[in-house]
Amino acid sequence: MDKVTIPSLQRMKRDGQKIVGVVAWDYQMAKIVDRAGVDIVSVGDSVGVNLWGQPNPLEVTMEQMLIVGQAVRRGVRRALVSIDFPFGPLQEGPESAVRTAIRLVKEAGADLVKLDGAADFPEAVAAVTRAGIPVWAQFGITPQTALKYSIEYGAQSGARAQVPAETRDALVADATRLQEAGASLLNFTNSGPIVGPEVVASVSIPVLGGFGGGPWLDGRIRMVNAAIGYAASALDNESDTYANVARIAFNAIGAYAGDVRAGRQIKGGASR
Repeated sequence: MDKVTIPSLQRMKRDGQKIVGVVAWDYQMAKIVDRAGVDIVSVGDSVGVNLWGQPNPLEVTMEQMLIVGQAVRRGVRRALVSIDFPFGPLQEGPESAVRTAIRLVKEAGADLVKLDGAADFPEAVAAVTRAGIPVWAQFGITPQTALKYSIEYGAQSGARAQVPAETRDALVADATRLQEAGASLLNFTNSGPIVGPEVVASVSIPVLGGFGGGPWLDGRIRMVNAAIGYAASALDNESDTYANVARIAFNAIGAYAGDVRAGRQIKGGASR
């Protein structure tokens, strides 16, 4: 398959072809999803919560994003690699945003950078774009923007959540402002079937989404760990996933432990 590019994603929107995005945080998974044919591999700051057990993604540092980004970059050949800004550089202003974007490109090999809450910082989006770095602008109901819309984020963070219809005009304005600032892609969180289609129709660049999204968007993005059921919680709850890797791993480790305790040779551990 051909290497994915920003123009090819924009052509997919025009042709009505859906864009597939995943969030991944390590080399092996990056290799797997790239071979599976996804279009975008996003290195999310959600790594702090979902892989490292931190209470929120705001604790993730720039150095940590660089390390995780480097690992994913090594595993991806075809897809575009997007790396999240950690919390802070965007809020500090355009100069800080450009410095951060340059580091993510030079040191981690990012093809584009993702900015959370970008609608409040169009000048930073424009500055990064002028520096020659494509921007994936995230907007909608996020932890950083929920207060702006007088919405409780916890009530809007599930798969069934959607932005209220009365936010339509504001969110359409956000999308068009980000496009005018130079964003190459949009990530619309909790779009819902009412506001989502209007935002998609209001811009010429692709609009993707995760939670609260649907087929009305130009594409979807999902954490790999969530899609395959790779979380300890999947051991106790039947989740709406494409696999249950947690259960498979649990059973495999149980079988390995049984072989060791019974004095049997372990699989793959025999001398040759």
